[in-house]
Amino acid sequence: MRKNVWLWNHYATNMAVNQGGRHYWFAENLKKQGYEPVIFCANTFHSDREPIDLGRKKYKVEIVDGIPFVYVKTKAYVGNGVSRVRNMFLFYKNIFSVAKSYAKKHGGPDVIIASSVHPLTMVAGIQIAEKFGVPCICEVRDLWPESLVAYDIIGRNSLITRLLYKGEKWIYKKADAVVMTWEGGKDYIVERGWDKEIPIEKIRYIPNGVVLDAFDKNCIDYPINDSDLDDKDYCNVVYTGSIRKVNNLGVLLDAAKIIWEQGHTKIRFLIYGSGNETEMLIRRCEEEKIDNVKFKGRVDKKFVPSILTQANVNVLHNSSTSLDKYGQSQNKLFEYLAAGKCIVQTYSTGYSVCDRYECGISASEQNAEEIAKVVIKACMDKEKNQIMGINARKAAYDFDFTKLTGKLINVIESV
Repeated sequence: MRKNVWLWNHYATNMAVNQGGRHYWFAENLKKQGYEPVIFCANTFHSDREPIDLGRKKYKVEIVDGIPFVYVKTKAYVGNGVSRVRNMFLFYKNIFSVAKSYAKKHGGPDVIIASSVHPLTMVAGIQIAEKFGVPCICEVRDLWPESLVAYDIIGRNSLITRLLYKGEKWIYKKADAVVMTWEGGKDYIVERGWDKEIPIEKIRYIPNGVVLDAFDKNCIDYPINDSDLDDKDYCNVVYTGSIRKVNNLGVLLDAAKIIWEQGHTKIRFLIYGSGNETEMLIRRCEEEKIDNVKFKGRVDKKFVPSILTQANVNVLHNSSTSLDKYGQSQNKLFEYLAAGKCIVQTYSTGYSVCDRYECGISASEQNAEEIAKVVIKACMDKEKNQIMGINARKAAYDFDFTKLTGKLINVIESV
């Protein structure tokens, strides 16, 4: 058994505060299986929250529900500009001395699991694992630079992109195993033409997931009282999440307008969340008389399970990109499965969970007409809607973190 497991995630600081999240749940379940997990993260938050004060020290250890969190000193940043890049480099730079110091006091790792978002965490993981003489598992939750290319942030053939691809390939070659959160991760390696240098069997699939016990407990402990959800005269189509440009909620308003114009006045969109496009979209509803959309505002995450379980349909929506062909692993997808309601997905993906488990309907293309069509179908066919909801809840058990941690243990013990 590789007992001492170091989990590195720059942005896991929020997990310590919220006592939840991918690596928190992995650590929680690893402990139950006899492992000793430690989570290394930055002392800053990916939000407006004040950083954890370390004084002049380079790190601080806090025990959260029996899990050691090691906060590595960085500098606060705002937005996605130069200050955030500096924050990433500081995490990379400081984790070398922090790892050495922590190991001296508490013992070294038997394996390091270095998780993106940004690739520098994985680079440090590989380099420090070599110093300790232990394997490094690199976990890829965001493809850099492919995601930046897909969202038109950088050009595919720019110098910086070519350098990032080169670095990405180096990570995959040097890692003892690569965990990807999309089922089509192997396809990506083949499409890049790297499969001759990177053994495909090195690429492993462990998606995001849900803690079903916690989801069900929140439904009971934090019920939401909402007259709109309670009104069973309507088919309530629920969206939960951010309301920003990247979320492209304007297309949902377009679909709602089509549904209304076709006479389906008892189908209604309830949008829970906040973001810098909220006011603009509310004004648009008022100006265009889109009366079947209601913006419900931000709600605390603990109320989300209650909202989802009271919906008639839960809509999975974000901007469709070229990355969709590799599969899907949004956190909210697994909450939607746990809710046991029919899911409408506003775009099509490779390795579709909705198709495989017959728990939802996907629009063939992400446009207002196709979205309107699948929403109407989900609301009007009540018998099929109910069957899909039952299938969704059954599917959720395959994505519970107890089961996902078993997959991670298989990877840990195979390297």
